[in-house]
Amino acid sequence: MRPLEGITVVSLEHAIAAPFATRQLADLGARVIKVERPRVGDFARAYDQRVRGEASHFVWTNRSKESLTLDLKHPRARALLDQLIDEKADVLVQNLAPGAAARMGLSYDALSVRKPSIVVCDISGYGGDGPYRERKAYDLLIQSEAGFLSVTGTPDTMAKAGASIADIAAGMYAYSNILASLFARQRTGRGAHIDVSMLESLVEWMSFPMYYAFEGAAPPVRTGAEHATIYPYGPVEAGDGGVVMLGLQNEREWAVFCDQVLEQPELKTDPRFVNNPARSTNREALRELMRERFKPLSADQVAARLDAAQIANSRVNTMQDVWNHPQLKARDRWREIDSPAGMIPALLPPGRKGDARMDAVPKLGEHTDRILAELGVEAAELAALRAENAV
Repeated sequence: MRPLEGITVVSLEHAIAAPFATRQLADLGARVIKVERPRVGDFARAYDQRVRGEASHFVWTNRSKESLTLDLKHPRARALLDQLIDEKADVLVQNLAPGAAARMGLSYDALSVRKPSIVVCDISGYGGDGPYRERKAYDLLIQSEAGFLSVTGTPDTMAKAGASIADIAAGMYAYSNILASLFARQRTGRGAHIDVSMLESLVEWMSFPMYYAFEGAAPPVRTGAEHATIYPYGPVEAGDGGVVMLGLQNEREWAVFCDQVLEQPELKTDPRFVNNPARSTNREALRELMRERFKPLSADQVAARLDAAQIANSRVNTMQDVWNHPQLKARDRWREIDSPAGMIPALLPPGRKGDARMDAVPKLGEHTDRILAELGVEAAELAALRAENAV
């Protein structure tokens, strides 16, 4: 039995944050009913066509769900949503436009009156109150607001993260808070209201840069792929043009690095490099010194030296390298799931193995007839609703 079997989640979701949270609930066995607009669906379905005609974002965040189409502007469709929540839902998740769910009577305050056990999770850019509550928010904008762009990139150019980290952060906090609320409900019988903002989620992730700049101190500078305050920690160039990432964490490792990798033990006592603050201050000199020492070596040879010295390192993988990563294959982390595009690979949820749910990515409206039949909708009414484009 999976941990969340018997739990039903109704989600008014689109894009990444809410779908990522609910997909993880589905991974644990929850029944997730994804409510989508008729004919159009979650707009993330149209982001691209990179997965045999399906969108890369969508197939990643929506496996193991049921797709129910409802036009929530249609009175009968709206009533069916209320019935679905009242009869089936343990959890309601929504990341609609600011204020939209409340205007439909789907706030926790409204729903908990008739269903005290319900858990309602609202995911938004800035949260349910405060001066920014009505502002639209997208991942790049939140990366900017949270200060992420100010510390990411090169000294000359800021850079956004290559993945939707603000959405992912919000999805993770929604997921963990929903699990905690369900656990608490077992003891109290009461549901909960969860208000997750993308801004607060990403600011939490800003971690040391914020404390580094505490009380008006200078913030970390943008250092590309290098660490802003630890050195050497980042890319080193080999003579064949290859790049190896390495990371030194303490003075013991620095001594080993000087002895076994650079083969220059005298650097251990060089005043420019005697400790991490000195190395970070003098990183240009040390970078040039490493470049010269590694010029006769290939990237593989540099990595071999680092491995022999037990200095942490990695190669800079492409996406294709990750698909073929030997560690993921050795740990049997890939599975095949069905989708509208046919069978595609999917990574097992981290931490799960044999009990993870890995069902199909749904077609738009694939489960509408079955779910509405559960609510007592007869075939004739369903046909009439479909003729009105209500479902």
